[in-house]
Amino acid sequence: MLDVQPARLRSRASSAIHGPAASGLATNLGYVPTTAAFYFDLASPLAYLAAERVLHVLPAPAEWQPVLARELPGADTLGTWRCAEEQEVFRAEVSRRARELDLQPLRWPSPFPFDSSLAMRVATYAKSIGRTVPFAQAAFRQAFAGGHSLEDPDFVLIAAAACEMHPAAVLRGAELRSVGEQLSAATAAAAALGVTDVPAITIGGHVFQGERALEEAATHMHSEALESTSR
Repeated sequence: MLDVQPARLRSRASSAIHGPAASGLATNLGYVPTTAAFYFDLASPLAYLAAERVLHVLPAPAEWQPVLARELPGADTLGTWRCAEEQEVFRAEVSRRARELDLQPLRWPSPFPFDSSLAMRVATYAKSIGRTVPFAQAAFRQAFAGGHSLEDPDFVLIAAAACEMHPAAVLRGAELRSVGEQLSAATAAAAALGVTDVPAITIGGHVFQGERALEEAATHMHSEALESTSR
């Protein structure tokens, strides 16, 4: 079975938040976790799969950080398949993984891959007003549950409206030079930490790459908590 994470074909098929598990870890162990971050690009179906699970799998808070995957060193560029068969294998594996996770049937947007520049600027603007998580979830679902390309501003605005972001404010915010600079700076900072593709989780100096790495990150958090409370 193809593991949907790094190594050529596998790599292709590869605001702070608090979930129930997070509060349980802190309450039961009296533990303040090392800062964690979840890196995503709205063009990535693997990041979509991770975004649907990260709130429940990680046992402690993580900041959702928008980055441009295409600017990360070593990122696997979607759309450069050697043949149609390779693309079909990728799509089939991601769709199978969505079923395995009991998510909505995956619907591929057209075009795919799409240019996520506008959507990621809006995600960065959403972060500045504390709406990163709801916007990202709504946008991912527009793309990969609804089958709508986020190159189309209308679908980006529909996702924004779902989390009570006014369309005019969203478009103005996305056009701000400072928002573009924040997105570029966040991408560069992620690369400096060792993030090479999305999805990724960082916990302190540790980097966990790939959709299946959520469980590894969760295990690390639990181990870190136990070590902290045993000192």
